[in-house]
Amino acid sequence: MPQTSGRRIKTRSLLRKKVRERGIKPPSYLLQDYRPGDRVVLKYDPSVHKGMPHRRFYGKIGTVIGKRGRAYIIKVVDGDKTKTLIARPEHLKRL
Repeated sequence: MPQTSGRRIKTRSLLRKKVRERGIKPPSYLLQDYRPGDRVVLKYDPSVHKGMPHRRFYGKIGTVIGKRGRAYIIKVVDGDKTKTLIARPEHLKRL
């Protein structure tokens, strides 16, 4: 069989919730407000597909630069380069 391609390729265990984490999360995690300069960890919520960055950035630490609509602009160092990501607050956790 040919290998499929897509944004969530090879993420069977990475983007899966644990048994006791399943279900609806409380709305308080959506109401988190991040200011420019805050440091955040990119920990994705696999039940929300919208606003999820690429899987290579999972677990990385970034700095909030600004806000774009509901999402936040985050600066992440990837190797020797600085990359700019756009992620929704469901996929961020305060450091």
